[in-house]
Amino acid sequence: MKFLHVMIRVKDVDKSMDFYTKLFDMNLVRTITLDDCVLYFLSDQDGQTQIELTANFETPEDGYKNGDAFGHLAFGVNSMDEFGEKLKSFGCEYTCEPFYMEEAGSTIAFIKDPDGNEIEIIQD
Repeated sequence: MKFLHVMIRVKDVDKSMDFYTKLFDMNLVRTITLDDCVLYFLSDQDGQTQIELTANFETPEDGYKNGDAFGHLAFGVNSMDEFGEKLKSFGCEYTCEPFYMEEAGSTIAFIKDPDGNEIEIIQD
């Protein structure tokens, strides 16, 4: 058995596509149109992990609400400094600035995607 993907409902698919493809170098690998939505499958560089962005044709005006059970997505980076420069040039900022987490032996930071989903950035 293997993990295939995580699905995120998005309010503005163009903003979310830009965010994940440009900031995280993910690639659109498949699109499926259903009766009530379009599914956009994005893959990481090695093709092992995917995010499914779901754009429903009828979306709540103020977007979707996350429950308190979901925590965050996590992406690994080679350089927090390089990612920080890319983040800034993309017009985004950290919600929690990079810091070294001794217990994990990693530098971590947090940002949010266009729909408010939290994303942890990890540099080992």
